[in-house]
Amino acid sequence: MEISSQKRETAISIIVPMFNVEHVVDRCLQSLSEQNIEDIEVLFVNDCSTDGTVAKIAAWIEKQKSTSATYRLINHESNKGVAAARNTGLDNATGKYIYYVDADDYIEPETLRTLYENAETNGWDIAGCEWLLTFKQNERHMVQPDTKNGREMFEKMTQGVMRWNLWLFLVKRELYEKEAIRFIPQMNMGEDLMVMLKLSLLADKVGILHKPLYHYIQTNADSLTKSYEKSIPQITANIEEAERYLREKGRTELLDNINMLKLNVKLPFLISARNEDYRIWLEWFPEANKYIDNNKELPWRTRFIQKAARAKQFWILKLYYWLVIKVLYGLIYK
Repeated sequence: MEISSQKRETAISIIVPMFNVEHVVDRCLQSLSEQNIEDIEVLFVNDCSTDGTVAKIAAWIEKQKSTSATYRLINHESNKGVAAARNTGLDNATGKYIYYVDADDYIEPETLRTLYENAETNGWDIAGCEWLLTFKQNERHMVQPDTKNGREMFEKMTQGVMRWNLWLFLVKRELYEKEAIRFIPQMNMGEDLMVMLKLSLLADKVGILHKPLYHYIQTNADSLTKSYEKSIPQITANIEEAERYLREKGRTELLDNINMLKLNVKLPFLISARNEDYRIWLEWFPEANKYIDNNKELPWRTRFIQKAARAKQFWILKLYYWLVIKVLYGLIYK
Protein backbone atom coordinates (compact mmCIF):
# COMPACT_ATOMS: atom_id res chain seq x y z
CA MET A 1 0.00 0.00 0.00
CA GLU A 2 1.23 3.48 -0.82
CA ILE A 3 0.03 6.93 0.18
CA SER A 4 1.38 9.82 -1.88
CA SER A 5 0.93 13.57 -2.13
CA GLN A 6 2.19 13.52 -5.74
CA LYS A 7 4.66 11.52 -7.80
CA ARG A 8 7.23 12.85 -10.26
CA GLU A 9 10.93 12.83 -11.04
CA THR A 10 12.90 14.95 -8.57
CA ALA A 11 16.37 16.25 -7.76
CA ILE A 12 16.69 14.42 -4.42
CA SER A 13 14.99 11.36 -2.99
CA ILE A 14 15.09 11.30 0.81
CA ILE A 15 14.55 7.84 2.28
CA VAL A 16 13.21 7.58 5.84
CA PRO A 17 12.90 3.99 7.17
CA MET A 18 10.36 3.73 9.98
CA PHE A 19 9.34 1.18 12.58
CA ASN A 20 7.27 2.26 15.60
CA VAL A 21 8.49 5.86 15.53
CA GLU A 22 5.21 7.58 16.43
CA HIS A 23 6.66 9.27 19.51
CA VAL A 24 10.05 10.31 18.09
CA VAL A 25 9.37 11.37 14.50
CA ASP A 26 7.96 14.88 15.07
CA ARG A 27 11.27 16.75 14.87
CA CYS A 28 12.20 14.79 11.76
CA LEU A 29 8.93 15.73 10.05
CA GLN A 30 9.27 19.37 10.99
CA SER A 31 12.82 19.53 9.66
CA LEU A 32 11.77 17.94 6.36
CA SER A 33 8.96 20.47 5.93
CA GLU A 34 11.43 23.33 6.59
CA GLN A 35 13.83 22.45 3.77
CA ASN A 36 14.55 25.44 1.56
CA ILE A 37 14.56 23.39 -1.64
CA GLU A 38 11.37 22.38 -3.42
CA ASP A 39 12.44 19.73 -5.92
CA ILE A 40 12.53 16.77 -3.53
CA GLU A 41 10.61 13.62 -2.73
CA VAL A 42 10.49 12.04 0.71
CA LEU A 43 9.93 8.29 0.82
CA PHE A 44 8.68 7.11 4.20
CA VAL A 45 9.14 3.33 4.26
CA ASN A 46 7.03 1.83 7.04
CA ASP A 47 8.38 -1.55 8.07
CA CYS A 48 5.10 -2.89 9.48
CA SER A 49 4.83 -0.60 12.52
CA THR A 50 2.42 -1.67 15.25
CA ASP A 51 1.92 1.76 16.86
CA GLY A 52 0.39 4.91 15.40
CA THR A 53 3.24 5.61 12.96
CA VAL A 54 1.19 5.04 9.79
CA ALA A 55 -1.69 7.24 10.91
CA LYS A 56 0.65 10.03 11.94
CA ILE A 57 2.62 10.01 8.67
CA ALA A 58 -0.52 9.69 6.51
CA ALA A 59 -2.12 12.67 8.27
CA TRP A 60 1.08 14.68 7.93
CA ILE A 61 1.34 13.91 4.20
CA GLU A 62 -2.24 15.05 3.73
CA LYS A 63 -1.31 18.44 5.19
CA GLN A 64 1.60 18.80 2.74
CA LYS A 65 -0.47 18.59 -0.45
CA SER A 66 -0.21 22.33 -0.99
CA THR A 67 3.59 22.15 -1.17
CA SER A 68 5.65 21.40 -4.27
CA ALA A 69 7.62 18.59 -2.64
CA THR A 70 6.52 14.97 -3.00
CA TYR A 71 5.79 12.87 0.08
CA ARG A 72 5.14 9.14 -0.21
CA LEU A 73 4.33 6.52 2.42
CA ILE A 74 5.22 2.99 1.35
CA ASN A 75 4.14 0.14 3.62
CA HIS A 76 5.78 -3.26 3.91
CA GLU A 77 3.31 -6.11 4.28
CA SER A 78 5.61 -7.79 6.82
CA ASN A 79 8.47 -6.66 9.02
CA LYS A 80 11.70 -7.03 7.06
CA GLY A 81 14.23 -4.84 8.90
CA VAL A 82 15.91 -1.55 8.08
CA ALA A 83 18.15 -2.97 5.36
CA ALA A 84 15.14 -4.14 3.36
CA ALA A 85 13.38 -0.82 4.06
CA ARG A 86 16.32 1.03 2.57
CA ASN A 87 16.15 -1.21 -0.49
CA THR A 88 12.44 -0.46 -0.88
CA GLY A 89 13.24 3.23 -0.78
CA LEU A 90 15.94 2.85 -3.42
CA ASP A 91 13.66 0.79 -5.67
CA ASN A 92 11.03 3.54 -5.57
CA ALA A 93 13.32 6.56 -5.75
CA THR A 94 13.21 8.89 -8.77
CA GLY A 95 15.71 11.54 -7.66
CA LYS A 96 19.03 12.31 -9.25
CA TYR A 97 20.52 12.02 -5.75
CA ILE A 98 19.79 9.80 -2.74
CA TYR A 99 19.83 10.96 0.87
CA TYR A 100 18.79 9.25 4.12
CA VAL A 101 17.31 10.59 7.34
CA ASP A 102 16.66 8.44 10.40
CA ALA A 103 13.20 8.99 11.86
CA ASP A 104 14.46 9.93 15.33
CA ASP A 105 16.96 12.50 14.02
CA TYR A 106 16.55 15.78 12.16
CA ILE A 107 18.33 18.05 9.68
CA GLU A 108 19.02 21.75 9.33
CA PRO A 109 16.69 23.78 7.03
CA GLU A 110 19.50 24.29 4.49
CA THR A 111 20.82 20.72 4.54
CA LEU A 112 19.41 19.45 1.24
CA ARG A 113 19.91 22.63 -0.75
CA THR A 114 23.50 23.03 0.47
CA LEU A 115 24.47 19.47 -0.40
CA TYR A 116 22.67 19.55 -3.74
CA GLU A 117 24.06 22.88 -4.93
CA ASN A 118 27.60 21.94 -4.01
CA ALA A 119 27.30 18.56 -5.72
CA GLU A 120 25.95 20.18 -8.89
CA THR A 121 28.41 23.08 -8.93
CA ASN A 122 31.48 20.98 -8.25
CA GLY A 123 30.50 17.85 -10.17
CA TRP A 124 30.69 15.69 -7.05
CA ASP A 125 29.35 12.15 -7.21
CA ILE A 126 29.17 12.18 -3.41
CA ALA A 127 28.69 15.32 -1.29
CA GLY A 128 29.37 14.87 2.42
CA CYS A 129 28.90 17.03 5.50
CA GLU A 130 29.54 17.10 9.23
CA TRP A 131 27.05 16.56 12.04
CA LEU A 132 26.00 17.42 15.56
CA LEU A 133 25.97 14.72 18.21
CA THR A 134 22.93 15.91 20.13
CA PHE A 135 22.57 15.24 23.86
CA LYS A 136 19.85 16.34 26.26
CA GLN A 137 21.62 19.54 27.26
CA ASN A 138 24.21 20.26 24.57
CA GLU A 139 25.66 19.24 21.23
CA ARG A 140 29.08 18.23 19.98
CA HIS A 141 30.22 19.24 16.51
CA MET A 142 31.64 16.14 14.82
CA VAL A 143 34.05 16.86 11.98
CA GLN A 144 34.89 15.00 8.79
CA PRO A 145 38.25 15.09 6.97
CA ASP A 146 38.68 16.47 3.48
CA THR A 147 38.63 14.04 0.58
CA LYS A 148 38.69 14.60 -3.17
CA ASN A 149 37.90 11.21 -4.67
CA GLY A 150 36.37 7.86 -3.93
CA ARG A 151 39.67 6.06 -3.30
CA GLU A 152 40.58 8.58 -0.60
CA MET A 153 37.11 8.28 0.88
CA PHE A 154 37.41 4.48 1.05
CA GLU A 155 40.78 4.71 2.77
CA LYS A 156 39.63 7.28 5.32
CA MET A 157 36.50 5.29 6.19
CA THR A 158 38.44 2.07 6.70
CA GLN A 159 41.11 3.90 8.71
CA GLY A 160 38.42 5.16 11.07
CA VAL A 161 38.96 8.87 10.49
CA MET A 162 35.82 9.38 8.38
CA ARG A 163 32.34 8.32 9.47
CA TRP A 164 30.34 6.27 6.97
CA ASN A 165 26.78 6.97 8.14
CA LEU A 166 24.37 7.21 5.21
CA TRP A 167 22.92 10.50 6.46
CA LEU A 168 26.29 12.20 6.04
CA PHE A 169 26.27 11.85 2.25
CA LEU A 170 24.23 12.92 -0.73
CA VAL A 171 24.96 10.31 -3.42
CA LYS A 172 24.15 10.23 -7.12
CA ARG A 173 21.54 7.54 -7.66
CA GLU A 174 23.40 6.34 -10.75
CA LEU A 175 26.15 5.02 -8.46
CA TYR A 176 23.61 2.70 -6.83
CA GLU A 177 22.21 1.61 -10.17
CA LYS A 178 25.54 1.18 -11.97
CA GLU A 179 26.18 -2.12 -10.19
CA ALA A 180 22.80 -2.63 -8.50
CA ILE A 181 24.22 -1.69 -5.10
CA ARG A 182 21.75 -2.75 -2.43
CA PHE A 183 21.65 -3.65 1.25
CA ILE A 184 21.67 -7.28 2.40
CA PRO A 185 18.17 -8.10 3.75
CA GLN A 186 18.17 -8.90 7.48
CA MET A 187 21.76 -7.69 7.88
CA ASN A 188 20.67 -4.54 9.69
CA MET A 189 23.89 -3.50 11.44
CA GLY A 190 26.86 -2.34 9.42
CA GLU A 191 24.64 -2.12 6.34
CA ASP A 192 25.52 1.56 5.84
CA LEU A 193 29.24 0.79 6.10
CA MET A 194 29.13 -1.91 3.44
CA VAL A 195 27.15 0.18 0.99
CA MET A 196 29.18 3.36 1.46
CA LEU A 197 32.42 1.43 0.90
CA LYS A 198 31.10 0.12 -2.41
CA LEU A 199 29.75 3.52 -3.46
CA SER A 200 33.03 5.23 -2.66
CA LEU A 201 34.89 2.96 -5.08
CA LEU A 202 32.44 3.91 -7.83
CA ALA A 203 32.78 7.65 -7.24
CA ASP A 204 35.16 9.87 -9.16
CA LYS A 205 34.76 13.19 -7.37
CA VAL A 206 33.89 13.51 -3.69
CA GLY A 207 33.63 16.65 -1.58
CA ILE A 208 33.12 17.34 2.11
CA LEU A 209 31.37 20.44 3.43
CA HIS A 210 32.66 21.48 6.82
CA LYS A 211 29.23 22.37 8.12
CA PRO A 212 27.18 20.41 10.69
CA LEU A 213 23.96 19.78 8.77
CA TYR A 214 22.58 16.73 10.59
CA HIS A 215 21.47 16.22 14.21
CA TYR A 216 22.16 12.71 15.46
CA ILE A 217 20.29 12.06 18.70
CA GLN A 218 22.55 10.33 21.21
CA THR A 219 20.81 7.60 23.20
CA ASN A 220 21.95 5.87 26.40
CA ALA A 221 25.57 5.00 25.65
CA ASP A 222 25.72 2.46 28.49
CA SER A 223 23.18 0.23 26.72
CA LEU A 224 24.86 0.35 23.32
CA THR A 225 27.60 -2.23 23.94
CA LYS A 226 25.12 -4.96 24.88
CA SER A 227 23.00 -4.38 21.76
CA TYR A 228 26.17 -4.14 19.67
CA GLU A 229 27.23 -7.58 20.84
CA LYS A 230 24.01 -9.09 19.49
CA SER A 231 24.72 -7.48 16.13
CA ILE A 232 28.15 -9.06 15.62
CA PRO A 233 26.90 -11.65 13.05
CA GLN A 234 25.24 -8.90 10.97
CA ILE A 235 28.24 -6.58 11.08
CA THR A 236 30.50 -9.49 10.21
CA ALA A 237 28.33 -10.38 7.20
CA ASN A 238 28.46 -6.82 5.88
CA ILE A 239 32.23 -6.55 6.28
CA GLU A 240 32.70 -9.91 4.60
CA GLU A 241 30.52 -8.68 1.72
CA ALA A 242 32.73 -5.59 1.35
CA GLU A 243 35.79 -7.86 1.36
CA ARG A 244 34.22 -10.13 -1.24
CA TYR A 245 33.43 -7.09 -3.40
CA LEU A 246 37.08 -5.99 -3.35
CA ARG A 247 38.24 -9.41 -4.48
CA GLU A 248 35.58 -9.58 -7.19
CA LYS A 249 36.63 -6.19 -8.55
CA GLY A 250 40.33 -6.99 -8.40
CA ARG A 251 41.00 -4.34 -5.75
CA THR A 252 43.19 -6.60 -3.62
CA GLU A 253 45.57 -3.71 -2.88
CA LEU A 254 42.87 -2.43 -0.52
CA LEU A 255 42.46 -5.61 1.53
CA ASP A 256 44.81 -4.36 4.26
CA ASN A 257 42.37 -1.52 4.77
CA ILE A 258 39.66 -4.06 5.58
CA ASN A 259 41.76 -5.27 8.51
CA MET A 260 42.04 -1.70 9.77
CA LEU A 261 38.27 -1.48 9.40
CA LYS A 262 37.79 -4.64 11.46
CA LEU A 263 39.78 -3.01 14.27
CA ASN A 264 37.60 0.08 14.08
CA VAL A 265 34.23 -1.69 14.16
CA LYS A 266 35.14 -3.66 17.28
CA LEU A 267 36.56 -0.63 19.10
CA PRO A 268 33.28 -0.03 21.07
CA PHE A 269 34.06 -3.12 23.14
CA LEU A 270 37.09 -1.31 24.58
CA ILE A 271 34.94 1.64 25.68
CA SER A 272 33.69 -0.40 28.58
CA ALA A 273 34.54 -1.51 32.11
CA ARG A 274 33.59 -5.15 31.54
CA ASN A 275 36.13 -7.94 31.09
CA GLU A 276 33.64 -9.84 28.93
CA ASP A 277 33.64 -6.96 26.43
CA TYR A 278 37.43 -7.03 26.25
CA ARG A 279 37.34 -10.76 25.55
CA ILE A 280 34.84 -10.20 22.74
CA TRP A 281 37.29 -7.70 21.27
CA LEU A 282 40.08 -10.29 21.40
CA GLU A 283 38.01 -13.02 19.75
CA TRP A 284 36.23 -10.98 17.06
CA PHE A 285 38.35 -10.60 13.92
CA PRO A 286 41.54 -11.74 15.73
CA GLU A 287 43.42 -11.64 12.42
CA ALA A 288 43.14 -7.84 12.47
CA ASN A 289 44.92 -7.32 15.80
CA LYS A 290 48.37 -7.31 14.23
CA TYR A 291 47.40 -4.26 12.16
CA ILE A 292 47.14 -1.88 15.13
CA ASP A 293 50.50 -0.26 14.35
CA ASN A 294 49.69 0.02 10.63
CA ASN A 295 47.01 2.67 11.04
CA LYS A 296 48.89 5.88 11.82
CA GLU A 297 45.77 7.95 11.11
CA LEU A 298 44.17 7.03 14.44
CA PRO A 299 44.89 9.08 17.58
CA TRP A 300 47.70 7.62 19.68
CA ARG A 301 45.36 6.98 22.60
CA THR A 302 43.14 4.75 20.43
CA ARG A 303 46.12 2.66 19.41
CA PHE A 304 47.26 2.65 23.03
CA ILE A 305 44.07 1.04 24.36
CA GLN A 306 44.05 -1.41 21.43
CA LYS A 307 47.58 -2.49 22.32
CA ALA A 308 46.55 -2.81 25.97
CA ALA A 309 43.66 -5.05 24.94
CA ARG A 310 45.90 -7.16 22.72
CA ALA A 311 48.28 -7.59 25.67
CA LYS A 312 45.31 -8.41 27.95
CA GLN A 313 46.15 -5.48 30.22
CA PHE A 314 42.52 -4.99 31.12
CA TRP A 315 43.24 -2.74 34.11
CA ILE A 316 44.44 -0.05 31.68
CA LEU A 317 41.17 -0.23 29.77
CA LYS A 318 39.15 0.11 32.95
CA LEU A 319 41.20 3.09 34.11
CA TYR A 320 40.74 4.75 30.71
CA TYR A 321 37.01 4.13 30.81
CA TRP A 322 36.44 5.65 34.23
CA LEU A 323 38.78 8.62 33.91
CA VAL A 324 38.17 9.61 30.29
CA ILE A 325 34.76 8.29 29.29
CA LYS A 326 32.79 8.53 32.51
CA VAL A 327 34.42 11.47 34.28
CA LEU A 328 35.80 13.77 31.56
CA TYR A 329 33.22 13.12 28.82
CA GLY A 330 30.48 12.78 31.42
CA LEU A 331 31.11 16.36 32.54
CA ILE A 332 31.38 17.79 29.04
CA TYR A 333 28.55 15.98 27.25
CA LYS A 334 25.27 15.67 29.11
